[in-house]
Amino acid sequence: MKTMTYLGFLSAPLCFCQHLQAQNNSRQTNPPNIIFILADDMGYGDVSAFNEHSGITTRNLDEMADNGVSFTDAHSCSSVSTPTRYGIITGRYNWRSSLKSGVLYGYSRPIIPTTRSTIASMLKQNGYTTACIGKWHLGWNWGTKAGHEKPNANALAEEDVDYSKPITNGPADLGFDYFYGFCGSLDMAPYVYVENSQPTTTQIQTIAKSGGSAMWRAGAIGSDFSHQECLPNLTRRAVNYVNQHAQNKQPFFLYLPLPAPHTPILPDERFKGKTGLGDYGDFVLMVDDVVGQIRKALKDNNISENTILIFTTDNGCSPAGGIDKMAQKGHRANYIWRGMKADLFDGGHRVPTIVEWPQRAGKGKCNQTVCLNDFYATFAALNQYQIKENEAEDSYNILPLIENPGYPQTIREAVVHHSIRGEFAIRKGEWKLLCSPSSGGWSYPKPNVDKEVIATLPPIQLYNMKQDPGEKNNVYQEHPEVVQELKQLLQKYIQNGRSTPGTVQKNDATNKWEQIKGIMQDD
Repeated sequence: MKTMTYLGFLSAPLCFCQHLQAQNNSRQTNPPNIIFILADDMGYGDVSAFNEHSGITTRNLDEMADNGVSFTDAHSCSSVSTPTRYGIITGRYNWRSSLKSGVLYGYSRPIIPTTRSTIASMLKQNGYTTACIGKWHLGWNWGTKAGHEKPNANALAEEDVDYSKPITNGPADLGFDYFYGFCGSLDMAPYVYVENSQPTTTQIQTIAKSGGSAMWRAGAIGSDFSHQECLPNLTRRAVNYVNQHAQNKQPFFLYLPLPAPHTPILPDERFKGKTGLGDYGDFVLMVDDVVGQIRKALKDNNISENTILIFTTDNGCSPAGGIDKMAQKGHRANYIWRGMKADLFDGGHRVPTIVEWPQRAGKGKCNQTVCLNDFYATFAALNQYQIKENEAEDSYNILPLIENPGYPQTIREAVVHHSIRGEFAIRKGEWKLLCSPSSGGWSYPKPNVDKEVIATLPPIQLYNMKQDPGEKNNVYQEHPEVVQELKQLLQKYIQNGRSTPGTVQKNDATNKWEQIKGIMQDD
């Protein structure tokens, strides 16, 4: 059994042990509330605390950073949405699931079985009341019309759904006591709110597609759904949730996955023109304002001291945000990191991550490499919960780093990166190996687009991230021993069904799929 504790002394004065035991008992009787805010397609450089040359002043996020821990080397487990959310919710790399590449859509079947433990079910087991308000994007089973069940299909069609019926295998079945939100992204039909397991309306219309940065796809839309009002609606409900649960003795966990600043990029009028960087920059300001409203609710209810407030994003900035145009004005949305959303390069998955917890968190920057998957094991450690062998197989306890950003011991052995096409990279210390000749995603050299260029490139890329943070100088030929070490470590992680210490586990589907063929072959 994998025991998630981080303090252990072979010998110590009795008085100190008694103090430590009293402290642990206090933590058990007064566990912190937890709020996890996940922005959508927001770059590392979009937070001014992480970018000294930012063209956007994120005042509320900067205050969080000043009062908490800023993780400068934090990574989502994927460079796109669905897989990252899978990692946060399960503490497990997304490619262990049935989804080997890409993302889910609004009618997709669920990829988390109800038999798997989640961060919500684990916290619920430890006395928390749990809620998710926002973008789910992990699939669920819509209720269907008679004769339209399609049990073996990966997704339903619009005409199959009966919105008067409850959904199944959704958040309510995966540990969340309360849910309000929608299934896919804000640019994916159906645009229908679900509360707990019930669609909020049966009055369904059809909306035409929208273009430009305000893009959404055509499809079904509920009579109570407005793209423009979606973010304000979710924010109000999140603030109300905090207000309603603030004085309860039972601690709460609120997972708040925002639909912004992803497309459709729709800043409110009061934010338009504020940054000079177009609608995307203004939408980032609106996201920062959401953080401000949550922080205000915590302070107004006098619970900010013992609430862990986390802010991060699911991947890097998307080209839909106008990356190049903003760069011309001096704002680098993905900071100095090469690439963008969807890529193996760090611009795809190095994400701004802040933890504010006045009662116990330290202050300052933490430069250790961490992954968003790690919050599962961290919350388990907070509650002295022993993680089972088949649970959170890729999650490390980073509580020592939250309490002391300068903690000297390395917590995480390595982190695996994954692109929209399902290609792999692995980072250990200063070394990063990309098992691909290309970006693996949307930036140059782009697979299936820059074919002639890619044909001339080496099959792998090795970068020293300390000396070459922009991933410009491929040194795979100079360091074959590093290439071999990282490849073997990645093979081990895939074969063992886990990257943490423990017994071998099974991946959900198979250990043989297209994107790992070259990785699993010995040189």
